[in-house]
Amino acid sequence: MNILIINGHQSHRDSEGRLNRTLTERMVEVLSPANKVAVSILQEGYDVEEERRKFLKADIVIYQTPIYWFSIPGLLKTYMDEVYAHGTFFKSSSRYGAGGLLVAKRYMFSTTWNAPAEAFGDPDQFFEGESLDEVLSHLHRVQRYLGMKPLPSFACFDVVHRPQMEEALQRLEKHLQLLGEGVVADAC
Repeated sequence: MNILIINGHQSHRDSEGRLNRTLTERMVEVLSPANKVAVSILQEGYDVEEERRKFLKADIVIYQTPIYWFSIPGLLKTYMDEVYAHGTFFKSSSRYGAGGLLVAKRYMFSTTWNAPAEAFGDPDQFFEGESLDEVLSHLHRVQRYLGMKPLPSFACFDVVHRPQMEEALQRLEKHLQLLGEGVVADAC
């Protein structure tokens, strides 16, 4: 299987990207023995045409990204704007959103959050009962627009105040174990 991992971290004054880098490296380590893995580290720069080729070759695309203000960093959004080309990734359709050309591809979100896990799923907490994927629904719609199908998402929570790197890496490995079979167990 061909897998593309996109590390969408964008450095700023409070975040150097160590956790996202470490998660990306562990994904490569776990997935490489049985798959062809390509990695794009957006912070290091990229060539749009090369990214399109890597993306189109991939069976699975994994987005490793922090969540800044409930969405992806601007650099990852710019990547999507530049790489997702009309006529290659999607086409016009008489029914809005039905023109995705990447119907054979799957994707996974692996996100890092300052929000604690308890903020999700509880109606009395900040996200008012919404699950992780409900909070990320706008990002899922982008991929759906391209025709891609989701794999279960992975997340690390409370990464600023209570980082737990080893525990996160163990959960990530469990989450990725079934990728070779085309299924990801939801380890969150």
